[in-house]
Amino acid sequence: MGDAPQHLTADGYLGRYESAAARDPANGPALLAGWLRSEWRPLFAELRSRRPILRTPAFTLVTRFPDVTEVLRNGDVFTVDGYASRLDPALGGPVMLTRDGTPMNWREKGLMQVMLPPEDVPRVRELVARTADRALDAAVPRGRIDAVGELFRPVCTAVCAEYFGLPVPDPAAPARWSRAIMTDVTANLAGDPEVHAASLAAGREMMDHLRRALEGRRAGGAADAGDVFARMLGTVLPGTPAWDDERILINVAGMLLGFLENAVGSMTHLVRQLLLRPEAHRAAALAAGGPDTAAFEGHFWEALRFDPFLKIITRVCVRDHVLAAGTPRETTVPAGTLVLAAVASAMFDETAVPEPGLFRPDRPPHTRLHFGHGPHACVGVHPGAAVITETVRRLLPRPGLRLLDPPDGVVARDRDVFPDRFWLGLGDESGAR
Repeated sequence: MGDAPQHLTADGYLGRYESAAARDPANGPALLAGWLRSEWRPLFAELRSRRPILRTPAFTLVTRFPDVTEVLRNGDVFTVDGYASRLDPALGGPVMLTRDGTPMNWREKGLMQVMLPPEDVPRVRELVARTADRALDAAVPRGRIDAVGELFRPVCTAVCAEYFGLPVPDPAAPARWSRAIMTDVTANLAGDPEVHAASLAAGREMMDHLRRALEGRRAGGAADAGDVFARMLGTVLPGTPAWDDERILINVAGMLLGFLENAVGSMTHLVRQLLLRPEAHRAAALAAGGPDTAAFEGHFWEALRFDPFLKIITRVCVRDHVLAAGTPRETTVPAGTLVLAAVASAMFDETAVPEPGLFRPDRPPHTRLHFGHGPHACVGVHPGAAVITETVRRLLPRPGLRLLDPPDGVVARDRDVFPDRFWLGLGDESGAR
């Protein structure tokens, strides 16, 4: 597994890209977009070796670790402003996540970090363990489990209800909202009006639900509920009206959008990668039975490195910038350029991640970009990571856990991105049908 030299063919991806672009400049980026979905690992290997910063008419693709992190940490040059035109209308107001260095971003990012503190991790782990064990115990007699529909998503829904404080009548609704909105925000590069309209409709439905939830909390008394929503409703900012109910609701919506599908997708990818590696699976399952969280988490994050759910983070360059200045990769990125920072590629850059093709659970945390990097790194990283690792920790030691043969064992996806089904075997193989 990993980036073997045989991926670098004579023509390779660059040769095919340049031939397509010579025939029609629009063809090259379209070809790259397809490879980014289906052949990202060998594509990135070739680009890191031959063209680490690839400029196209539609975007600039950045693949080496120091260059990716340079893009992500320089929010004054490589901004998230491009998200505002899609995410703000969906949520009905300005979103902290779509602002760089503004007072609103500074204030609300800090507040959300306070709302989602590291001290919550034991509570989150207990909730996840209880929910995951119940789902797994119910599946054992059948000899199989749909990890997405019967484990990962129910765990995340329980976290939304009991920890975030946002129960929903329809358990499928949060995933539906998240998929519609985030598809428009992150993947609708062509500006398809139908995709944008679906996002707006999902946003209205979500915000209407959150307003009703807020009204119910106000009427019933939220201060003693002990969940994240209650904390937000009880927070007062002296001397400023900026943290009003509408700002609270928009931040709650952002929290849901950033958590649900990312967590489900990440768990799906990392479990599949572990089960593809029997030795790594056995070692991770053994570590999962011990008390040292750092020991078992290293196995999980290393598995996810081999197939991150979030492979690219997009930014917009707002003024001319010399990227990788003073190195052979030095490239001027013009103002107005859409920049694709390939975090999945950066985590295989041998200059930052030694022997990237080897499975090494002891890699230092700074080599992991699963939760982003720089000023827009995930504000809920502590409880979010706990949800992912504790769910997988409860699954891995289960007897007979295994990948099933196709088609059952293949991850079924919506829009080629979001996991819909992922059947796994449990217990005696005779129980799998």
